[in-house]
Amino acid sequence: MKAIQVHEFGGPEVLKLEEISTPQPTAGQVLVRIHAAGVNPYDTYMRNGTYAIKPPLPYTPGSDGAGTVEAAGSGVAKVKPGDRVYVAKTVTGAYAEYAIALESQAHRLPEKVSFTQGAGVWVPYGTAYHALYHSAQAHASEIVLIHGASGGVGIAGVQIARASGLTVFGTASSQKGLDLVMREGAHQVFNHSKPGYLEEIMKPPAAAAWISSSKCSPT
Repeated sequence: MKAIQVHEFGGPEVLKLEEISTPQPTAGQVLVRIHAAGVNPYDTYMRNGTYAIKPPLPYTPGSDGAGTVEAAGSGVAKVKPGDRVYVAKTVTGAYAEYAIALESQAHRLPEKVSFTQGAGVWVPYGTAYHALYHSAQAHASEIVLIHGASGGVGIAGVQIARASGLTVFGTASSQKGLDLVMREGAHQVFNHSKPGYLEEIMKPPAAAAWISSSKCSPT
């Protein structure tokens, strides 16, 4: 199979497309044919060698992906060959035609959700959920400010917060980003590249009680 291999830490140039053996699942594992892979900031930090976790070299990057189950090892009951799934982390790396995942890392993907969308579930939405509910302890009827809301985690936060009944303020640094944040469900948007944008947020009607971005940061 074709896979991205990293033989030394560094910039994008260390990503090499190579032909390697297709891994085979053992007990409790599934082999997923990857249709789409997610790219997250920490994937790039790991590739650069600046992340706290440094995988043994060579390695295939990628924790988020989506595709179909190609094969399942013994004892796997949650999914079966042919099932559409997204993976929340992998054993062998998602930047490849095939990836091994633990049964607990493979989750069914509804038919109405594309593989591209599925590849963006785990890190962005998991991070946003953790920020909103584990860190900020957000509740319906509150107002939340999501700084950098046009990014992956930001969009996830806007969608989750709006669906949960919060009033959502979002920031971005361009008109394109502001338009995107509004489409994804924000009630009001603010350009954080403009001087005085925080004062603008605090003016009525924006100046209701809100959860500050420092309390509910996606990072």
